[in-house]
Amino acid sequence: MNNIFEQIKHLDEDGQEYWSSRELASALGYADYRNFENVIASAMEACKNSSQPVSDHFVEVTEMIKLAKGAEREISVMYLSRYACYLIIQSADPRKEAVALGHSYFAMQTRRQELEDDRRLQLRQEIKEHNKSLASAAKQAGVLQPIDYAIFQNYGYKGLYGGLTQRDIHKRKGLKKSQDILDHMGSEELAANLFRATQTEAKLARDGISTKQAANATHYAVGKKIRQIIADFGNTMPEDLPTPEKSIAQIEREQKKVLQGSAE
Repeated sequence: MNNIFEQIKHLDEDGQEYWSSRELASALGYADYRNFENVIASAMEACKNSSQPVSDHFVEVTEMIKLAKGAEREISVMYLSRYACYLIIQSADPRKEAVALGHSYFAMQTRRQELEDDRRLQLRQEIKEHNKSLASAAKQAGVLQPIDYAIFQNYGYKGLYGGLTQRDIHKRKGLKKSQDILDHMGSEELAANLFRATQTEAKLARDGISTKQAANATHYAVGKKIRQIIADFGNTMPEDLPTPEKSIAQIEREQKKVLQGSAE
């Protein structure tokens, strides 16, 4: 039964998952969609009470369905996030077998996402701290000006991302000019970049690098070596890893709202 919820999962053009409310209603055993709309309304209220933006999880759209003799009719559909589905399951009829199975599936998926969010927050904070140390090590190696440090960083990215610069990665993720690529990486991609930063810092100091040209070459070599390790393990290259739906800033805001709600 859990496979049913996987089978009706969709991915949008950005690779983000969602579920159709009408397909979910059918999977949960609701023959009359009007009854399911009441469940959706309860879930939306629960989302609001949990200090989550309802519009981030429940998106109303219009679809066309085919009728007899080639006719078509517009119907209203909700596109639902995983969290929205979880809240719907909480409000659905517990006597339905599929509802109990859906509860298990979406609870597990939601918890998995919570753990991923926590890992991302922790890794992002570690990168912030290690980037300070890396900047200090680079300065000792002759990387003195801000423009030189930007070039130095690009060498590390080019090594790790198969020649892609920071700007290339930014464009590939479809980010706005003001958005930081590190805030839009999943835990696996963040971990690879943390490893790049820590190992470059250590190598600069250990090898006594004293020119910015050598520092750039070192950063590139470390990034390339880590890329090779990823390839040797048969894992996904960093540039091919999915960009998370939520940024680090969004996760931090949501957690802050939850804490504020708990305090109240």
